[in-house]
Amino acid sequence: MSEITKTNKKIILTGDRPTGRLHLGHYVGSLKRRVELQNSKTYDEIYIMIADAQALTDNADKPEKVRQNVTEVALDYLACGLDPKLSTLFIQSQIAELTELAFYYLNLVTVARLQRNPTVKAESIARGFGSGIPVGFFTYPVSQTADITAFDATTVPVGEDQLPMLEQAREIVRSFNGIYGDTLVEPKELLPENSVCGRLPGTDGTAKMSKSLGNCIYLSDSADEVKSKIMSMYTDPNHIKVEDKGNTKDNPVFIYLDAFSKSGDFQKYLPDYANLAELKAHYERGGLGDVKVKRFLNSVLQETLEPLRIRRAEFQKDIGGVYDMLKAGCERARETAARTTARVKKAMKIDYFG
Repeated sequence: MSEITKTNKKIILTGDRPTGRLHLGHYVGSLKRRVELQNSKTYDEIYIMIADAQALTDNADKPEKVRQNVTEVALDYLACGLDPKLSTLFIQSQIAELTELAFYYLNLVTVARLQRNPTVKAESIARGFGSGIPVGFFTYPVSQTADITAFDATTVPVGEDQLPMLEQAREIVRSFNGIYGDTLVEPKELLPENSVCGRLPGTDGTAKMSKSLGNCIYLSDSADEVKSKIMSMYTDPNHIKVEDKGNTKDNPVFIYLDAFSKSGDFQKYLPDYANLAELKAHYERGGLGDVKVKRFLNSVLQETLEPLRIRRAEFQKDIGGVYDMLKAGCERARETAARTTARVKKAMKIDYFG
């Protein structure tokens, strides 16, 4: 196409719903990888969105909760090492163009197609919506498409459970480009490198970490809170005595060690073992108690989380400065989204006064 140009840059769009403080599941599932990608500078632009508008689709009666958690999520981002000089951190609701794009895209998807989306179905069931699902929540794949395309994102980091959402975004992009010309960038997924990162269970062992289930270790938890949660973690219910053989495969303590422990941790905190494989083998043949393993996990996680707690405390001293950073990020994001929206309206022949 000659008049409407897309970018040739490598661009990432990712984010989180501000429904609570971020936890270890977020850290291994996305936050740690975002920081690595940011610092690698292999992408030209990285946009990280606090999706408050999306959070309101199932929290419309709790606006103060969402508002407060915008601050919490921003602090968690900064604590993890996301740098506003290298990544654009912004608040979804402050970019009006995202709503405008979503409105245009609604014409390109059917109710039946949204009803078939596995992620929408699963999330709706989890929240007990039934036929009372809010329209905003139901059309989340369309809103997400607007978020992605507004920034010409070439890459979207997702877990496997989010792949149906991204595939629907690609379908909408193809429909738009098929009707209006090659205007929108079709995004590709970036899956976690470590399979454990996509399935970190809650401390109760029953599901993924979930704020509503109260089975989370939060990035902002104090050292004492982290230790208390680890020492009360679910393990193998059949591993009652030290001499009993134990299961490591579905054992949250060992799953966490898979996700967080490094070879050097054993020399520092558990020199009786050379590596995690040796520790697992001992537990599986019997003779190793849960308390010893939990104490090791506590040492590993405290080393991971202490730098985050320190950075968070520093940023927390200047909340005004944090909001200045978010405001600057919103301004940059709005400029980009406005350019995309202008391109979209030109392709749709509705740029009447351009």
